[in-house]
Amino acid sequence: MDTNLIIVGGGLNGPALALAAAQEGLRVTIIDSLPVDRRKKPDFDGRSYALSLASHRLLKAIGIWDAISDNAQPMLEIKVTDGRAGEGPSPWMMHFDHAEIEEGPMGYLVEDRHLRRAFMDAMDAAPNITHLAKKTVVSQEVANHATVTLASGKTLTASLIAGCDGRKSGTAERAGISRTGWGYGQTAVVCAVKHEKPHGGIAHQFFMPNGPLAILPLTGDRSSIVWSETDARASYLMGLDDAAFLEELKPAFGSFLGMISLTGKRFSYPLGLTLANSFVGERVALVGDAAHGVHPIAGQGLNAGLRDVGALVDVLSDARQRGEDIGNPQVLARYESWRRADTAKLAIATDTFNRLFSNDNPLVRAARDVGMGVVNAVPGLRRGFMREAAGLNGKLPRLMQG
Repeated sequence: MDTNLIIVGGGLNGPALALAAAQEGLRVTIIDSLPVDRRKKPDFDGRSYALSLASHRLLKAIGIWDAISDNAQPMLEIKVTDGRAGEGPSPWMMHFDHAEIEEGPMGYLVEDRHLRRAFMDAMDAAPNITHLAKKTVVSQEVANHATVTLASGKTLTASLIAGCDGRKSGTAERAGISRTGWGYGQTAVVCAVKHEKPHGGIAHQFFMPNGPLAILPLTGDRSSIVWSETDARASYLMGLDDAAFLEELKPAFGSFLGMISLTGKRFSYPLGLTLANSFVGERVALVGDAAHGVHPIAGQGLNAGLRDVGALVDVLSDARQRGEDIGNPQVLARYESWRRADTAKLAIATDTFNRLFSNDNPLVRAARDVGMGVVNAVPGLRRGFMREAAGLNGKLPRLMQG
């Protein structure tokens, strides 16, 4: 065979899986439809990630963290409030302070552009990773091994194909894996702002009737904005010039960080829930958004994908040590049983939170505000939520154990 593992998709989960698998001695080929210079493009594209403490551990273990640490903002506190734009937050809130857990910051905010470049550079330096850029998979077949055919006509063989190719995964479709999901009628408007006052490493989640506004601290006096609005309202916001957009943002953002100004462009992403009905197929494993795409309400999308990476590498490494074929159905079933329940719980939680908080029903509003107050007042509950946000609950892959 040409390689042990073929990875389809070169975003973030694909390179993370490539590096983690290569560390375990697997020969890896990663196929990316985009050119390298596009992946390494230094421009800010609006995307930033709240990496949990567990994800930080994984990135450190695969040799990525040193390359991005200067551009990583520690998340020291999280404040969750409820209210309406222009009226200020409800007095009920949840406040999480990293000092209440022993392990350190709950996570870090890192821009997509810094992660992408670090992954590309690390893969270039790894001798047992072959990176095929500007290549597209058009078919895949399974016999006693897996074969993929590229648009160029070239074929590659491996023991296993990992689909890291997003919510509309061609790998899943070719494997006959269907999906379940729905849209929320919401769109995330994403941008970054500069502000007069320091953010202090505090992340804010402000729930409004149309959807949440996340204000996430970046390095310097900057914050990433993820503003979930109705599709129609988001379309209106995206059509405004920068000055008019800021006037719409200010009532929701508030004045606690002083004057704000846009830095970089605005972007928008439709929001929905999508789950693959199986995370594995014949010599196929799905990772990240190819397996599960959830609402960004808790910022757990990439963290869930990196947990997939750690779990799959654990399963494959253990199988190799036992002399098993890494594409064997019994091996892949271990990965699915590990990740499916965890992912289902995350999907239910994000879906419920979004439905509970993205409405203006006065009875629901009163109940959720009291609920936040109770969580905030009980130290054990509060620490439990913090450990969940830090990615420390449940069965951790070895790369996330620190």
